[in-house]
Amino acid sequence: MSDEYSLNGMKVLIPRGKKHAKPFSDLVKKYGGIPVEIPLISFRPVASTSLPILLDKKLHKYDWIIFTSNVTVETFFTFDINPTVLNNIKIAVIGEKTEEALVRKGVTVDFKPKEYVAEAFVEEFSPYISEGTTVFIPKGNLARELISTNLEKKGAHVDELVIYETFFPDSSRDALVKALTEKKLDIISFTSPSTVDHFMAVVNEMNLLSTIDHCLIICIGPVTLQRANAFGLRVDAMPDTYTIDQMLQSVMKLIRKRENK
Repeated sequence: MSDEYSLNGMKVLIPRGKKHAKPFSDLVKKYGGIPVEIPLISFRPVASTSLPILLDKKLHKYDWIIFTSNVTVETFFTFDINPTVLNNIKIAVIGEKTEEALVRKGVTVDFKPKEYVAEAFVEEFSPYISEGTTVFIPKGNLARELISTNLEKKGAHVDELVIYETFFPDSSRDALVKALTEKKLDIISFTSPSTVDHFMAVVNEMNLLSTIDHCLIICIGPVTLQRANAFGLRVDAMPDTYTIDQMLQSVMKLIRKRENK
C-alpha cells in the first residue's frame, strides 16, 4: 500500500463472526483504522446425524466438487470427512480464502476463476463441463442456485446439499443499536447480501437510518452491492477484485481523493 493511503483513524464495522473477524480487523489496524467487531452473520452446521455417512458414500461418484467459500470448506470438514476421499475428485473454488482453507487440509485445487463471483465462475468453468459431468456443491441455506442452474444447462448432473445455516447472532442486535445511536461507526462494510439484510432489519426496526448519514458504505462485490442498493443505500466504494484487502484499498483511495479536493 502506498503511504498516501490511510483509514485515518476511522472506525470500521467488521460484520464477520469472531472466528473470521481477526484477519479483517488486522487489516483495518494495519491501514490506520479502528475495527468495530459486530457480527452480522454467523454460521452453524445443519443438525444431521446421517450427513457424514451420506457424504462418505456419495463423494466418490462425482467428477468435481465446487466449494464457494472458506465457511463451506470449514463446515464440510466438521463432518469428519477424511481429506483423502477427495484425492480422485477434481476441486473447484471461488476465491483465495477458499483455496487456502483447502490447502490447509492438504487438498489440491484444480480450478479457480479470475473473478471471485458466481457469474464469472460459471463462464470460466464451463469448458470443463461436458454432457454427463457430475458435480457436487455443498452450500449454505441462503446460497444462490446460479452455478448449479447454469452448469445443468450445459449438460452437467449437479447435486447441491445444504450443510450449514446462516443466522444473525442475538447478541449483535444490541451492540449494533448502541454503535449506531452513539455514532461509533465511520465506515460500514458489507461482505455478503446477508450482512446487508441483517443490518437493515435492525436499522429499519429501530428507525436508525439517519444515524448512518455520515458513514461511508463499502461492499465487497456486485451481488452485495445490488442488495445494498435495493435498500436504497448509497454505496461509496467497491473494489474490482473482490477481497477484503481490495475493499479497504478502494475506500482509502476515496478518502484520499476527498482530502485532496
